[in-house]
Amino acid sequence: PDKAVANIHDHLNVGQNLCSSHKRLSLYLLSGNGIGGITMTNSNQSDLSSEESGDALLSDWIRYKSSISNSASNTVVAYQRDVQGFLDFLSAHLGEKVILENLRSASIREMRSWMASERRNGVSSRTLARRLSAVKGFFAWVGERDGFDPASLMSVRAPKFQRGLPRPVSPQSAIDIIENVENGSAKPWVKARDSAVLALLYGCGLRVSEALALEWSCHPLPDHLRILGKGGKERIVPTLPAAREAVTAYAKLCPFARDPDKPMFRGIRGGVLNQRAVRAIMESARNSLGLPASATPHALRHSFASHLLRSSGDLRAIQELLGHSSLSTTQTYTEVDQSHLVEVCRNTHPRG
Repeated sequence: PDKAVANIHDHLNVGQNLCSSHKRLSLYLLSGNGIGGITMTNSNQSDLSSEESGDALLSDWIRYKSSISNSASNTVVAYQRDVQGFLDFLSAHLGEKVILENLRSASIREMRSWMASERRNGVSSRTLARRLSAVKGFFAWVGERDGFDPASLMSVRAPKFQRGLPRPVSPQSAIDIIENVENGSAKPWVKARDSAVLALLYGCGLRVSEALALEWSCHPLPDHLRILGKGGKERIVPTLPAAREAVTAYAKLCPFARDPDKPMFRGIRGGVLNQRAVRAIMESARNSLGLPASATPHALRHSFASHLLRSSGDLRAIQELLGHSSLSTTQTYTEVDQSHLVEVCRNTHPRG
């Protein structure tokens, strides 16, 4: 019996060793180093991994953020730009190309040196906090993938900054902007298009990217739109009759084909209307009306939320309509509303 037990233990040990070997092999193959039938010892594999370039790691991380974490495309572009800036600084600081081993040995001092360099270059506290968040996310991913703990770097604090409040336009200004576009000197179909886009921003609270992503399959607009927002998050947005009428008017005049799977809003030459063109439309309207530079296309979305909050007070419903993941983001509109009340009090109170 004792001999049988010993044999069982031997088999278990062999099995555990095989499982461990298979796990190491799987990780090795997934890293891409096992392609081509090349066999390496563990030490050689470790040496090769340490030489992996920072740029290659960044590319892998960006692919991960794009395909697995469902980050919005603009967010991914910002992540790549921010982390690339850090890698460029670290390369200049070290006097050599950044590799994985440099990231493993990166210190708080180097992180703070980078932050100080950013501030000397005129980067605001808010922007630096965003860039630091991206760099931390990159280090967390690399550490998890390659088995080192970047906890010390995670402890670096972001600079404090005052979060800016949304700057909506008044209800009358929002109406004036849309009417100004409708009465402009552009071609009739262009005026109808511009009016429809702005009506969707103010009447439905859409982001510019969300409005421009609407396809002809959405026409005629239903009472409720299913919108795919940031991070692939879906929400249901009611459409006001004024917005539906504006889109219908544009559809009647649009000179281009209405392919169901193509974006609805087109440029002068038939290409997809871009955000830069929408900003130009808004700039022209605000200059005509004498509105401040804060009257941007996104300000119409702010106006939608602020005016709705002022009339209903239902913060949770507005969160759903805007597609905010966190209620704290929507709560900034309560501060806008409070500032409005203070302004009314000062302007109308006998002792204001």
